[in-house]
Amino acid sequence: MTEPHWDDLTIFLAVARLASLSAAGRVLKLDPATVGRRIARLEAALDVPLFVKTPQGYSLATAGERLLAHGEAAEQAMRAGVEALTGPSESLSGQIRIGAPDGCANYLLPQVCAEILRENPDLDIHIVALPRVVNLSRREADMAITVSPPTAGRLLVQKVTDYHLHLVGARGYLEANPPIAAPADLKGHSVIGYIPDMIYDDELDYLSELGVTRVPLASNSVPVQLRLAAQGSGLCVAHDFALPTHPELEKVLAQQVAFARSFYLVRHQSDRKSERLNRFAARLGDGIRSEVARLERLT
Repeated sequence: MTEPHWDDLTIFLAVARLASLSAAGRVLKLDPATVGRRIARLEAALDVPLFVKTPQGYSLATAGERLLAHGEAAEQAMRAGVEALTGPSESLSGQIRIGAPDGCANYLLPQVCAEILRENPDLDIHIVALPRVVNLSRREADMAITVSPPTAGRLLVQKVTDYHLHLVGARGYLEANPPIAAPADLKGHSVIGYIPDMIYDDELDYLSELGVTRVPLASNSVPVQLRLAAQGSGLCVAHDFALPTHPELEKVLAQQVAFARSFYLVRHQSDRKSERLNRFAARLGDGIRSEVARLERLT
């Protein structure tokens, strides 16, 4: 075994997380052929195959799985070293990427992140809004907001806050359709919700709790659902913190149909010693709690 080039470890981590030479190349600003050559050089130096090429991309071989944890530890050690050399700073800098479900990403994070940016002008914040769970193990983000605490993986999980949801409809829709005095009256109304086979977390399956079996208009996007309801296409379950953005929507059966859910902040366990990410996570959690409370008071 020859001495490996340690900068090839960065290439290895990118391919391991993205399962693609081209995707890793875009992140690293290298062409895919160069990424492939660097992986081949590392495999030759270690004298073991690190990846298996499949129709879905590059998956880790047994040796690659063993190397991954050590590679991430080396990556974190380098980050910690940089932080130790630069010393503590009053403000945050660099890039931090947050993954979040699109309801949170659309109605909470813009205000929260804008305020953090005003306090830290050298910081770059990327909001990844996805109607699915963000894959932290593939480094799609530095941290993620989820609606259920993950139970697998080497992750740090912190509950951020509870939030509330209610059934809503546009005033025009409610005036033009039969009155709703009890949950049984919903059978005569069109209900908007998630595409059933794209509900990625059981916590989002509100309509099954209401006994709704057919969803004539459906979307995997929360803002799309609310826009449909706002234009009078039917009722939908909406986050209370989103309602100030849609003043045309009114709560329906507010005392009888109500949901409570929670947001969790999830991070890589390997980042637990990063003072920079710890400070950002604390500020982000405080901001989300405050913004949920502020917006829910308006409804």
